[in-house]
Amino acid sequence: MHAETATDRKAAALAAFKDLPHEPGVAKPDPILVVDNVVRRFGGLTAVDVGHVEVQRGSITALIGPNGAGKTTFFNQLTGFDTADSGEWTFNGRKMNGVPAHKVARAGMVRTFQLTKALSRLTVLENMRLGAQGQKGENFWRALIPGSWRGQEDQITARADELLARFKLDAKREDFAGSLSGGQRKLLEMARALMVEPELVMLDEPMAGVNPALTQSLLGHVKDLREQGMSVLFVEHDMDMVRDISDWVIVMAQGAVIAEGPPDTIMSDQRVIDAYLGAHHDAPLSESELEEQLHEAEEALEAEIQEESK
Repeated sequence: MHAETATDRKAAALAAFKDLPHEPGVAKPDPILVVDNVVRRFGGLTAVDVGHVEVQRGSITALIGPNGAGKTTFFNQLTGFDTADSGEWTFNGRKMNGVPAHKVARAGMVRTFQLTKALSRLTVLENMRLGAQGQKGENFWRALIPGSWRGQEDQITARADELLARFKLDAKREDFAGSLSGGQRKLLEMARALMVEPELVMLDEPMAGVNPALTQSLLGHVKDLREQGMSVLFVEHDMDMVRDISDWVIVMAQGAVIAEGPPDTIMSDQRVIDAYLGAHHDAPLSESELEEQLHEAEEALEAEIQEESK
């Protein structure tokens, strides 16, 4: 039954994109996240300048682009870890610009980081418990009365154990997070993000620094997020991964969205090729350009011969 559900969710996501134009800012049938005119500048540099973009509910959407394209900065704006200079965005129809990071997470939009943020000197279980929202024991006066929060803490621990088992980290439950490998920390961060039962999970380079042995496991967990009813937006440089798991790809370059489309066509989009490799990198040379290159090569060869004869 689980496999049928997974197939149904994948089919529903692909059906939502079926007839959409492959253009930047294209409207989606049921967007969970809508972004308008978001600009972020650092001094004279414009790091993000996104006119309009929508993320389809129930889909796995990849955000790609060359280094320095503004992908992580864009993530930081949307999730409250940085403040945009202008623009607005809505999550489930609710305005989120200016909302601090903890309230963004509480609303159901959580993110992971390229460099994991596990608290090294706490155990794996303690890291998981920290991810839970609205804990009664965090109130000073309630903390003095264990009976008022112990039941909730038991529920939080049960959920943490369930997630640790799903991510195959249950054997590490009592280990310090600092003792985990890079891949295991990525798994822990993803598991901890799910403690708040989010609707949209935003993953910043989930495969960065991960041992190849754990890559397939992580890929499976990302796919499983949709099977559990969540939407996923992830930043990634590994194009094989993008092709494998994404339903739709958004491409950024120099802070702006320059292309959108399904993964099987986006890689051959001229706008994307130009962004990654430089405009007209594969354009045929004119006759005069060919002659100039030949002349330069002949001069270089002649200079080399003269140098050797000295």
